[in-house]
Amino acid sequence: MSDDQEPVDYLARHWQTGSSQLPEKIEELVALCAGSSENAQLYRDMLLEVIRMAQADRNRWDAKILLQTIRELERSFARLALFKRRRKVTVFGSARTAPTHALYQLAKDMGQTLSQHDYMTITGGGGGIMAAAHEGAGVDNSLGFNITLPFEQRANTIVRGTEHELAFKFFFLRKLFFVKEADALILCPGGFGTLDETLEVLTLVQTGKSPLVPIILLDEPNGRYWDSLLSFFREQLHSAGYIQANDFNLLTLVKSPAAAMQEVLGFYRNFHSARWLGKDYLLRLNQPLTSEALAQLPSTFGSLCRQDGFIQEEQGIAGDEPELSSLAGLRFAFNGRDQGTLRSLIDFVNQAENLKNRDTA
Repeated sequence: MSDDQEPVDYLARHWQTGSSQLPEKIEELVALCAGSSENAQLYRDMLLEVIRMAQADRNRWDAKILLQTIRELERSFARLALFKRRRKVTVFGSARTAPTHALYQLAKDMGQTLSQHDYMTITGGGGGIMAAAHEGAGVDNSLGFNITLPFEQRANTIVRGTEHELAFKFFFLRKLFFVKEADALILCPGGFGTLDETLEVLTLVQTGKSPLVPIILLDEPNGRYWDSLLSFFREQLHSAGYIQANDFNLLTLVKSPAAAMQEVLGFYRNFHSARWLGKDYLLRLNQPLTSEALAQLPSTFGSLCRQDGFIQEEQGIAGDEPELSSLAGLRFAFNGRDQGTLRSLIDFVNQAENLKNRDTA
């Protein structure tokens, strides 16, 4: 580069409108395809980002990554819309677990138990624990998020070639949907990949980057796989101050599919879901809490609030999605940090004695 040439700063480059009338053309395009949609502004912003990238004329590899990411996301959203509003549980575990191993039967029983309670089973779509869970669940209650690799990589025979198989090119998108679609996460023993998923989902939930859902460690009755990991967490992580005591609330060790299922069902006994609504955090509840239970919240869970306290809405939640308007709500200014204590609050709102309409819960 010569002295009289200025470096190209893509981050500082302004959107070049010139005489191309790009703003008007974008408005026209959005109006044609999504003018009446409440997402119109979001689509407009997406188009603007693509235009900025085109004007910067980034290298071909960057452009191909963006294109493949958009394609894969849109295709996945469309496919998973077929199973919208169905509860789903992601099951992780080793692809190397042989059908003769006791853990294979354990995973098969887990898939069957989930299907009996109308939960779909999500796995990576491969063999071992993944095939076992799908075998127990059956194809109608299974989703396989397979990964496309340069060498031969095929989904298990349960989901292969059906609308229940979804193949991904990028690992990061596959990981996104493992967590995004899950109402609970069940982890069976496995290798580096399983441990990677375990630590990743714990990190996502602990930092509030992923919704709080049950994280269940499933092992054989006499198995020591997860006990050993939990011992490491206590002796090395907690004792050194790397994690807090209440972080252990985020995961539960069980030794049977029945116990795992009860953990999932108990989590959704009264708690429905959660979201940020403006500056408030909202717990959606199937039934409102009693006045006695509400009175306990400030002293027991007040550390969760940045300010004020807890506000219950019994007759629909103002500003929430219309289809969920029949639910009760508990609002508070969540500090966004103490996910372990938040899990304890969810356990509290699920206790039968705290429900105002406990007879109908």
